[in-house]
Amino acid sequence: MIKVFIDGGAGTTGLRIKERLSARGDVSLIVLGEADRKDPAAKRAAMDESDVTFLCLPDDAAREAAALAEGCGTVLIDTSCAHRTADGWTYGFPELANQKEKIARSKRIANPGCHASGFIALVAPLTEAGILKKDAPLSCFSLTGYSGGGKKMIARYEDPENADTVRAPSMYALSQEHKHLPEMTKICNLSRAPVFCPVVSSYYAGMQVAVPVTPDVLDGGAEDIKNIYRSVYNGRVIRYAENPSDGGFLSAGSFAGRDDMQITVCGNEDRILLVARFDNLGKGASGAAIQNMNISLNLPEETGLILPED
Repeated sequence: MIKVFIDGGAGTTGLRIKERLSARGDVSLIVLGEADRKDPAAKRAAMDESDVTFLCLPDDAAREAAALAEGCGTVLIDTSCAHRTADGWTYGFPELANQKEKIARSKRIANPGCHASGFIALVAPLTEAGILKKDAPLSCFSLTGYSGGGKKMIARYEDPENADTVRAPSMYALSQEHKHLPEMTKICNLSRAPVFCPVVSSYYAGMQVAVPVTPDVLDGGAEDIKNIYRSVYNGRVIRYAENPSDGGFLSAGSFAGRDDMQITVCGNEDRILLVARFDNLGKGASGAAIQNMNISLNLPEETGLILPED
């Protein structure tokens, strides 16, 4: 039986992980009582007992928990931003070249950010293949459901008194200092950060990330990009799809409740649009964390995930 401790299990990511793992017959959850939830000695004991510990905490608290776990044999999977570009931590995006093997060997895994997951899925294979220039002046538009903002944002969007305020989509991180930018830049091996426009809208879950590219930043064209995606994304978690639109529309909410991601290429040879669709709580958070757990334990990576039938 796999023993799992979720530190911070009351937040949206922790609750989704708990929900997924509770349905599995091979996992036993270690649960601390309310009095022990923030007690360092109790948390350390739970980590010592566990095979895998998920950190579903704010950044500073995740750093403290990681320090507390020093010397533990547990696999630590941090869903915060705290360690995504830190030395000694493995970035938990197994679809990157050779990354699955690194995750399998690691005891310290940093789970990707939700927006970053879409951007990296679209851009990293292209810089790896040399078709996209590493100094390209990229931009990224990302639309997310409000569950990505955690309990405070959920409460704001679900409060009837705020109905007029939250009815329309809202841009945020206007200073161009969004917390996902460092990992987006580093993991894609870019020499400059993209101009990033995240937008939250009045639906609960689902995400759509779009990266426009033009011929001047490419050594190739749309068909070359498609061939790279076809080669890289042919498993059950991330797949390339040809022309997936519904009557000319791509819904950002189509993958809500699932743990997979769809990659597609739209536009034409002059203006190419790269698009990733997934659930911000699925492949963008909890689903990715469980996928990383499975890999670290030498299990089939899709175990316990909600994926479409082949």
